[in-house]
Amino acid sequence: MLPFLRAGLLALELTFALVVLPSHAGDAEDDPNLWLEPFDTPAVMQWVQSENAKTLAVLGKDDRFARFQEEALGIAQAKDRIPMPVSLAGAVFNFWQDPDHIRGIWRRTSAASYAEQDPHWETVLDLDGLSAREHANWVWKGANCEETREVRCMLELSDGGEDAVTVREFDLKAKNFVRKGFQLPHGKQRLAWEDPNTLLVARAFAPDQLTTSGYPFVVKRLARGDTVENAREVFRGSATDGGYGVEPIALHDGSGHRAVLILRPRSTFEFEYYLLVHGEPRRLALPPKVSIETLVSGQLIINLKQDWKVAGHQFIAGSLLALDLAQTSLAPGQLDPVVVFAPGPRAAVESVAATRDALLVALLENVRGRVLQFRRQADKNWTSKALALPENATLEIADADRHSTHFFIRAEGFLQPPSLWAGETGHGTLAQIKVLAAKFDSAGKTIDQFEARSSDGTLIPYFVVHPSAMALDASHPTVLYAYGGFEVSETPRYLATVGKLWLEQGGVFVLANIRGGGEFGPAWHEAGLKTHRQIIYDDFAAVGRDLIARQITSPRRLGIQGGSNGGLLMGVEFTQHPELWHAVDIQVPLLDMLRFEQIAAGPSWVGEYGSVSVPEERAFLASISPYANLRRGVEYPEPLVWTTTKDDRVGPQHARKFAARLGQLGLPYLFYEVTEGGHGAGANLQETARTNALEWTYFTRKLVD
Repeated sequence: MLPFLRAGLLALELTFALVVLPSHAGDAEDDPNLWLEPFDTPAVMQWVQSENAKTLAVLGKDDRFARFQEEALGIAQAKDRIPMPVSLAGAVFNFWQDPDHIRGIWRRTSAASYAEQDPHWETVLDLDGLSAREHANWVWKGANCEETREVRCMLELSDGGEDAVTVREFDLKAKNFVRKGFQLPHGKQRLAWEDPNTLLVARAFAPDQLTTSGYPFVVKRLARGDTVENAREVFRGSATDGGYGVEPIALHDGSGHRAVLILRPRSTFEFEYYLLVHGEPRRLALPPKVSIETLVSGQLIINLKQDWKVAGHQFIAGSLLALDLAQTSLAPGQLDPVVVFAPGPRAAVESVAATRDALLVALLENVRGRVLQFRRQADKNWTSKALALPENATLEIADADRHSTHFFIRAEGFLQPPSLWAGETGHGTLAQIKVLAAKFDSAGKTIDQFEARSSDGTLIPYFVVHPSAMALDASHPTVLYAYGGFEVSETPRYLATVGKLWLEQGGVFVLANIRGGGEFGPAWHEAGLKTHRQIIYDDFAAVGRDLIARQITSPRRLGIQGGSNGGLLMGVEFTQHPELWHAVDIQVPLLDMLRFEQIAAGPSWVGEYGSVSVPEERAFLASISPYANLRRGVEYPEPLVWTTTKDDRVGPQHARKFAARLGQLGLPYLFYEVTEGGHGAGANLQETARTNALEWTYFTRKLVD
């Protein structure tokens, strides 16, 4: 349920106030670039515009840039994309952007119409029109709906794309905002419907109610007709809580059961769950590393991230467990879980969803997708069957309707355009109903999966997408991508822009499944936490060396790419192994690891990276911090470093300071800052296409020319 720190390739294609810590937290007194940390002072923005102009004078003037931008925009705005479904109130909803709807429209159709090749859509909300009327740059962040007879939704809208949102009540039947309805002003906040006339809201109700990460730790009950100021407190965490702040959660199932919970993160990956019993929070006796996924047939489904011994049973990390809601409500401190699924050594649960009568689980097995359907039997045990879906593909649960038996599965691969499969858990039917037309020429391309041996002997799998007739002569322009953190799995995706702007031009694309991710369950992630993190960077370097050893490419033709936590990975590889790469694309990154806790949401990631307040962890962070380890006289490749002004998650400060430091050392670099958009490539499809074009123009200049 956490919004992971991520700006992966898929997100980039599709799409702070500083916290004062003790003075020993970072070397502020020795940092000449602190003036670049404020978001948008006139001096900072003047520097940004100057740097952007320099970069555009190089990449924007390249003969290929305009073509790349046009092709990227054509893919992003193509009207033959699959409209991803959301089942709600007996209809299928979708949020859509195209050349006529730059910011997008929220629309709906019937289930029968959706299955047709050309559904008949009804616009529910036009975000472009709303932005024009309200003189804002609204970016869609989602809808939280209470499915009563009149179906009301709380719409989350961001002005410019930042994580902080304004939330307003919307009437689906009338297709307009509710006059004198619920409205929450701008802020980082989360909410859940306790009932049709009551919200549970987590936000800063007072200036001192944000954690050191900038997230709320107080939950209040807001009744219809009350003001935010008069809301009654239900739960209070602490300003020192880690993670993304407290979160109210409302789960429903098709049998009429409802569970209202409060999630309290104690650190990045450790949580407390409280079940509201007669309106009061009672703590569930769960271990700290778990996630409550959904509710089905009166059973709470738990994703276990650590080994757990309870009620005389031993459960292994990576398992799915079921808790009876009625029994749990009576005795939250005495839990009696039942195993739904226990993984093998190369398997991991990716996602979970429920229909009215069954549980759907998407799995990875050796980084290849499977989907299982589970049912609870009369003896309280669970049985499963595998769904007949494409082999060797990434499979994800696109949608499941808890009020019916309907569900949708999305399937795709590097060379396999996305397809959508519709099924029913009741009758067991499953059929492909939509498939995306190819967006690039994949003829003569093939995929291999290899393994590289890391510094500790562990074999690290990676995929190579390449021309079938590729000679092993070390001459091929190659881009290597990875993420390596927060238990995020990187799987084969149909990256249309990469295909069009890179693979179609003869380039090679590589995806590495390094540690830190979730491809092989919790242990794969935990192997690289805090002071053990160097192994993640060794994994990546091992893949790079393996590509060279196999004569697929050479350092002169090898580039690397990663965003957010993957941007930190790029920065480390840039400073630790400049001899291995000729191009480094550093996207919306963390780079100053001695001050990351003082920038944007940095304190929420201490569980992943460690803290400078712990001497051992500070020493390690100093050893890997890209900003701290730039050296004069080293022959680095010229990087492309880019960020966005309104990124209130990672913050643009890291990228700015890194670029400035490169300049101070007399080292070449390209820097670009998108002045709209949050933690991603831009606030709309046009900005995203422009950023994509800059990246692939950069790679073409560096690796092909």
